[in-house]
Amino acid sequence: MRICISSTGNNLDSAIDPRFGRCPFFLIIDSRNNQFEAITNPGANSGGGAGITAAQIIADQKVAAVITGNVGPNAFGVLQSAGIKVYTGVFDMTAKQALSDLKEDRLQETSQPSGPNYMGMANGAPRGGGHSRGGGRNFGGGGRNR
Repeated sequence: MRICISSTGNNLDSAIDPRFGRCPFFLIIDSRNNQFEAITNPGANSGGGAGITAAQIIADQKVAAVITGNVGPNAFGVLQSAGIKVYTGVFDMTAKQALSDLKEDRLQETSQPSGPNYMGMANGAPRGGGHSRGGGRNFGGGGRNR
């Protein structure tokens, strides 16, 4: 099976990068023999659309799964449409460790986007911060509108 891991470096000892669309490298690994190819992510420093571009690049690689920290809604949609399984919430480990965890069935496939901008979302509205229903800005947990 071909697997993509978002990575901070170009080898299996590199740390997982928590950002799918803006990671510096994608490691494309054949899980049967651990041979891999490092692909530089052209969207790592782009102004916008990095997630969609990254997902299209990965879909073209014919991978069966992606392992990353977080994946946004646009990238997730492209990956899902391509039939690629997505494993998020993978932090503080190397690509080699993540690959081992996948083989040992210690990673859980996700069914929705994740990340600091997407966690806690319900019906597209942020919970616990952001804009209040009253139309003013909510500047923290106190619920005080300014």
